[in-house]
Amino acid sequence: MKETIYTIPLTEAFNEKTECPFCVIQNKLEQEAISFTLGNSYMQSDFRDITDKLGFCSQHYKKLYDYGNRLGLSLILSTHYKSLYKCLDKLLNKNILPKSSFLERLKGSAPQTSTITEVMNNKINSCFICDKIEKDINRYISTFFYLLTTSDDFKKLFNDSLGFCLPHFNEIIHQAPLYLNDKQKEEFYQQSKTILLESMKRIQTDVEWFIDKNDYSNADEPWKNSKDAIPRSIQKIAGICPDIPIFKENK
Repeated sequence: MKETIYTIPLTEAFNEKTECPFCVIQNKLEQEAISFTLGNSYMQSDFRDITDKLGFCSQHYKKLYDYGNRLGLSLILSTHYKSLYKCLDKLLNKNILPKSSFLERLKGSAPQTSTITEVMNNKINSCFICDKIEKDINRYISTFFYLLTTSDDFKKLFNDSLGFCLPHFNEIIHQAPLYLNDKQKEEFYQQSKTILLESMKRIQTDVEWFIDKNDYSNADEPWKNSKDAIPRSIQKIAGICPDIPIFKENK
């Protein structure tokens, strides 16, 4: 299999034999995006135009804060606040409140979504880093299917893997019709389904042994594969790696 700048991160992630190679890639993309955001980028006006418009989700505000570049983050926040205030001042002074009928109030029904609620939801839920990661992950999914259909070595690497976490499994299955014909799609679905269900059973066994191993009667028994069962089980279900540390504060 001929490696390129686009395929190397993917094959490296699969070679790590983790519960989900795309979680490995996503974690690296997230760290790169945070470093990019608080590197020299925040000094560039065109970059700040983007972050002023999108802002960040609560999770990534926390990770940006933990990164430690307080001055860089304060500059991003300063211009974002100005942009946000201008938008909210214009929106909120229209006084377009949600409306509900007497019958809806009597039933306790939720009011219809108003312009204010809709715009506020967009502002609250938009995130520059989430958008960047999503675009990059989609490119890796495209590369994944390209390698799967053109490289026997990579196909074997996938077949021997531990599969994907549930969120990435769901997204990859969703995008499969974009890249596979009907025969390829069915073959891929059956193989990925088998790997996923087998991995779920394996992790369940590891978690149960972790519980049993903490019983004093099993103190002298081996841990088998259960020592890291908790973070692996969380990763498989939720698509996060709880044992990977966040950025240390930059001094």
